[in-house]
Amino acid sequence: MTLVEFNSSTNISDWFIVNDVIMGGKSNSDFYLNKEGNAIFKGFVSLENNGGFSMSKHPFEQTSIHQFSKIVLKLKGDGKRYQFRVKSNASDAHSYVSYFETNGEWQLIEIFLSQLVPTFRGQTLDKPNYPAKVLQEIALLIGNQKAESFQLEIKSIVLK
Repeated sequence: MTLVEFNSSTNISDWFIVNDVIMGGKSNSDFYLNKEGNAIFKGFVSLENNGGFSMSKHPFEQTSIHQFSKIVLKLKGDGKRYQFRVKSNASDAHSYVSYFETNGEWQLIEIFLSQLVPTFRGQTLDKPNYPAKVLQEIALLIGNQKAESFQLEIKSIVLK
């Protein structure tokens, strides 16, 4: 099941930026389509004022996903570490997270749903891993505890 396949006519108005400015930080980022039709998530993570993260999230209608075991991201990163995050309910305070490394080339990042760990504000919670029954939000986040510019180019996000 394709959650999103970016192209020049993809509507990205339901992708939202959440930076640490909600907590007083100074990070900034943007999410847009490039001339090839791929999504670009880029910006600068600042540690000023206890900041340190940038996130792009995509809520959608809650979808049953019990028949899938993994998510595959087709993307090109910048050699930095990112988080892929999911929520069963967009209103949940916590997310289920997996970290992945980028290498500057196009990659297929495979994440097993059962390995997504529950977290809240960077802390692992004492709860079971992602139950993978329903999905209502996906997100990409960078927060490596250092000031850095970043850029991810995303082609697709697919459940398998």
